[in-house]
Amino acid sequence: MVDPHHVADVAVHSSQLLRWIPFIPLLGAAVNFLLGTRIQSRAGRGGVAAVAIGSSLASFVLVVISFFSLLAFDEHSRLVIDTVAPWVHIGSLNVDIGFQFDPLSAVMTLVITGIGSLIHIYSYGYMDEEPAAWRFFALLNLFMFAMLTLVLGDSLLLMFVGWEGVGLCSWALIGFWHQDHVNTTAGNKAFIVNRIGDFGFLLGVFLLFWSLDSAGQASMVFRELPALVGGLDGMALWGVPVVTLITLFLFVGATGKSAQIPLFVWLPDAMAGPTPVSALIHAATMVTAGVYMIGRLSFLFAMAPATLEVVAIIAAATAFFAATIGIAQNDIKKVLAYSTVSQLGYMFIAMGVGAWAAGIFHLVTHAFFKACLFLGAGSVIHAMHHEQDMRKMGGLRHYMPRTFWTFLIAAVAIAGVPGTAGFFSKDEILWNAYLHSPALWVMGFLSAGITAFYMFRLVFMTFYGECRADEHIREHLHESSGWMTWPLIILAVGSLFAGFLGVPAALGGSNAFAHFLEPVVGHMEHSGHHSLALEYGLMAASVGIAGLGILLAWLIYVKKVFSAESLARIGGGWPHRVFLNKYYVDELYGATVLRGTMGLSTLFAWFDRTVVDGVVNGSASVTRIGATLSGAFDFRVVDGLVNFTADAIHAFGGVVRRVQTGSLNTYLYVIVVVVAAVLFAGTWN
Repeated sequence: MVDPHHVADVAVHSSQLLRWIPFIPLLGAAVNFLLGTRIQSRAGRGGVAAVAIGSSLASFVLVVISFFSLLAFDEHSRLVIDTVAPWVHIGSLNVDIGFQFDPLSAVMTLVITGIGSLIHIYSYGYMDEEPAAWRFFALLNLFMFAMLTLVLGDSLLLMFVGWEGVGLCSWALIGFWHQDHVNTTAGNKAFIVNRIGDFGFLLGVFLLFWSLDSAGQASMVFRELPALVGGLDGMALWGVPVVTLITLFLFVGATGKSAQIPLFVWLPDAMAGPTPVSALIHAATMVTAGVYMIGRLSFLFAMAPATLEVVAIIAAATAFFAATIGIAQNDIKKVLAYSTVSQLGYMFIAMGVGAWAAGIFHLVTHAFFKACLFLGAGSVIHAMHHEQDMRKMGGLRHYMPRTFWTFLIAAVAIAGVPGTAGFFSKDEILWNAYLHSPALWVMGFLSAGITAFYMFRLVFMTFYGECRADEHIREHLHESSGWMTWPLIILAVGSLFAGFLGVPAALGGSNAFAHFLEPVVGHMEHSGHHSLALEYGLMAASVGIAGLGILLAWLIYVKKVFSAESLARIGGGWPHRVFLNKYYVDELYGATVLRGTMGLSTLFAWFDRTVVDGVVNGSASVTRIGATLSGAFDFRVVDGLVNFTADAIHAFGGVVRRVQTGSLNTYLYVIVVVVAAVLFAGTWN
């Protein structure tokens, strides 16, 4: 098992250099957002691209400097902290805005800034006709800032800021061409599905804080948590161990970001966005966030074996499930999208069996060959005037030799051909999966064969045979510019040689990559003895099934020994229809979740109109009637009495007014009459 306290006593170093790794891309994003239109109008796309590429490369240089500084420390004291400012200090919770740099975050930042910078450079060539290039490059920089915040943040709270940031930026980038409804729908789908996963992530964070606080030791800081989580032993909620609930909630968040069953449906649709976005999201950044999160909290997941079993089972199902869908897709980017889902399944298999370093190792190698594949697909789409259907391609290796060779190298790597990066990392995962459960190995083994088949189906349909494009497209086919092909060449080199960072002992290596990560993620201790013969046998089997998949694709799509159409009719054609329609998962969600949500919305709308509005409108009617009666009483009675009094006084005044004639004789006569009347009255008694 893994020691859950393996990072509790690591010595801490400090450096204010770390903050600039994420802040420089943020500055680049701010410049292009605020001044981008002015820069682009005066200096063209090159101006805004220079700001974006320069900031990403500067961040990469700082990561490299920090990495070599980290290597200078003792392997058990490789932890650098940069506390930027106070943040949350409430009760027992004390969290600052701070960044940490250790072997795990070093690996992640090298991938993010290195491959991310290549994607920035590629984007300058790919978006050569984009009028809003300033906005695109600003969003790329902002995305890089969010991802760097996620992996460098020294607390769960700061990680969550980056976690939400990449979700927001992915929504904006997927829907970048917002004039097209398909793009905006895909962006909204990605955003909504990720919010579902993020809700689970938040529940896990809240439950962890509540549990630690109830034990009197609340903290969200990663370097403090390993020494505190032991206090969660024995705690239960709803009859379930608290650690199990926490990790399950966190894994729900991971299924959203890293596209595992059941929240994988957003990722294939995200292909609607620009191809550099697909490469950035699917290769080196957003989709690996869940893998990184589990690796960072490996000490917590190691305490929840039930959760690890769930992770491993869902991961194996995802790897196989997505691989079978990839067989039948005809959109070149959709094939790569389902390949990403499947490869993420491999990473989570490693996490589920506690082979943390193996999972991160595959994350690194996958970043190279998947970025190369996506950018290669983008080069093809660019040359084909944005055509993505492989059935309309073919023979492109004659027109695009650099794209073809780099794409082929990346395809060989993802298929796991010996000597390539994918071979070493995939074999490490399959070996650890077998040691944990042979059933997991079988799922991974079958997925490996299917992966090799659909990847070389893609290669052969795109680059071999006769070109099936229309005459206009064929006349203009050409190799992409150096801005696009040089990043492909660099990524292809990584696809070939990155695997040598983790050569296992069985092949004469020392697995330097796992050794480097061990102070952070620990290591597995397998019970029992397993011979090298068994490991070699399993290795040969995985290579053999990959070779079989490549051979089958060659026989069908190059030699035409078998007809793809006849194979599609096997079993009455229903397996092919199921794969082509992605197991009808979107339709299932549409019929249940979406229709149920719409039904509830309709019900609530009726309740609002009928009941709530009825009560409000009824109250208004009663008030209106009361006001009418009150007005009538006021008009008829109160106003009537006032008006009657006024009229009476007015009439009396009219009578009295007549007495005032202005004649002196009349006044004298009146005085005489009145005085006489008074005297007469006085003598009456």
